[in-house]
Amino acid sequence: MPLGLLLLILFIAVPLVEIALFIQIGGWIGLWPTLAAVVVTAVVGSAVIRHQGFTVAHRARERLATGAVPMREGFDGLCLVVAGLLMITPGFFTDAVGGLLLLPPVRTLVYARVRDRIHVVMPDDTRPGGRPPPSDDVVDADYEVIDENGDEMPPPGRGWGPPER
Repeated sequence: MPLGLLLLILFIAVPLVEIALFIQIGGWIGLWPTLAAVVVTAVVGSAVIRHQGFTVAHRARERLATGAVPMREGFDGLCLVVAGLLMITPGFFTDAVGGLLLLPPVRTLVYARVRDRIHVVMPDDTRPGGRPPPSDDVVDADYEVIDENGDEMPPPGRGWGPPER
């Protein structure tokens, strides 16, 4: 299925599902509890995402420090971003999908399905931490700007007016 068609279907189907769920749940528990549930899921989801985000970032830093590519951690981080967007979007369906992405076993299952499609390309000369090695082309130097009269002028950024006498 082409990506454009899939996005069109999602753009139409997700709001319809959300509206239907709002009507059903609102009929069962009432307006104010329904609205409170939407706000509570957004707040709780944000707190969980923050906690898991710090954990994933810490694991990624540890992998980078050893020179390994943090591919799984990057995937987990992407899932957390998507989960966060879904959790702050008002609705029960998006909250359910976002909540599922917060569960590490669910992320593991999704990762297992897409792992072979992920290709990481890194330059040959990249060191751990993503810093390239020092280049021999860089020259560190100081300079003075002297105008045609032999007067010293300030370096760029400090004003190019005539020197004070």
